Amino acid sequence: MWSRTRSSCAYSTKLPVSDLPQPRLDYRNISENVTSKSLNALNRKTKLPHDAAASVARNYTEWKRISTELNAKRNSRSALGEKVRRSQNDTERAEALAEASKLKAEVKDLEAKLDEAEQSCLLSALSLPNDTHPSSPLGPEYAAVTLSTHGPPTIPSNPKRDHVTICEHFGLLDLKSGSAVSGTSWYFLREEAALLELALTNYAMSTAIRHGFTPMTTPDVVRSDIAVRCGFQPRDDAEPPVSHMYHITPTHPSSPELILAGTAEIPLAGTFANKVYSSLNLPLKVVGVGHAFRAEAGARSADTRGLYRVHQFTKVELFAVTSEDASDAIMEDMLCVQKSILNGLNLPLRVLDMPTEELGASAYRKYDIEAWMPGRGSWGEVSSLSNCTDYQSRRLHVRYRPQGSAADSSITRLPFAHTLNGTAAAIPRLIIALLENGTVFDSEGEPIFIRLPHALRPFWIGGKQRNIIQWDDASE
Repeated sequence: MWSRTRSSCAYSTKLPVSDLPQPRLDYRNISENVTSKSLNALNRKTKLPHDAAASVARNYTEWKRISTELNAKRNSRSALGEKVRRSQNDTERAEALAEASKLKAEVKDLEAKLDEAEQSCLLSALSLPNDTHPSSPLGPEYAAVTLSTHGPPTIPSNPKRDHVTICEHFGLLDLKSGSAVSGTSWYFLREEAALLELALTNYAMSTAIRHGFTPMTTPDVVRSDIAVRCGFQPRDDAEPPVSHMYHITPTHPSSPELILAGTAEIPLAGTFANKVYSSLNLPLKVVGVGHAFRAEAGARSADTRGLYRVHQFTKVELFAVTSEDASDAIMEDMLCVQKSILNGLNLPLRVLDMPTEELGASAYRKYDIEAWMPGRGSWGEVSSLSNCTDYQSRRLHVRYRPQGSAADSSITRLPFAHTLNGTAAAIPRLIIALLENGTVFDSEGEPIFIRLPHALRPFWIGGKQRNIIQWDDASE
């Protein structure tokens, strides 16, 4: 979700150590479309190594040349082996063996050159972002196109509706203790705010399950390699490099490089890595709940007040794996699930088609959903949805086997699946929107209670009765 899109577009000069096969990228496609690939990266403001797309083309041409020469040498070695076996005398045998020894050295040298060319090709190709949907707007954030609006009318901006002020009045948020225990941009939720987090989490999970998503809980710690293959770059290209993820210091030199997950998307995607699925079983849809950790919270924006941009938050994530011809339709289906969740909260909403400069490295197309936050006096992103096409699956080796009417007997390589991810609930920002829209004030302008949508009531577990929560049955 927020902040990671502009910091995840560039690869380092090497991949982390991995147990997975090397990413299999489409070098031919890149080589045949150097100009459009370079322009696409420019439109997305992706910082690339110099001449990256052209470098892929050059290295791919060299790789093919070496491969052809290598195959010829290997064929010659096979022929020499037969010549050695059919030698009529020691002289012929010695000559054949000498030539075979020479060919062996040449083959070994060519194999090393082939590997070097392939690695150069791979590293240049890894720096390129995904292609962009032709309907995606061109430009920065303000170029986003509003696709639809939902929910009640917006209420006027009012600083008295600021969620921090409301939380202080009702004793719902402890930023001081969060700072003392963990540092700036960490927090404790108290009383009804803590219960609201639990209710929102279970409500979002329940809605996703009702739409056919399989529930999962996810580890908060993931291998750095999995994050990189998903399109998340652990460090940006600033000088000196700044980490946008929390890195865990290894306890042993042989321990894998680990990070705290920036989103449940990463471990969810990892569960599908290096596997082949039947097309008859697609799409595969999971919903995971986990914690998102963002080391850069507040580093790139002054908008750090309260819960809006924090280092850790609970997040419910939708993830889907599908065939290449179905991902556009699945994206619209997932958007319907997101709108179902958010419409149930009775918030003023707008759905945006995000422009090129707001797309992360993996996203082919991205929708954001924003909620009106009158205390902040602006719209705030509460949900995001990305179609990553085969960007992640080529790196993670997620493939499928066409079967039935979709099968093609001419297929020589299994196609790569398409992956999609979307936010079902980013808890702190939903709390902001609910508090700022739902708080009711007395004639003196003092908060007296918080009106919450009826959809959350079945998931409310109670707690000390302070009579500050009222349920809006009209939103049922």
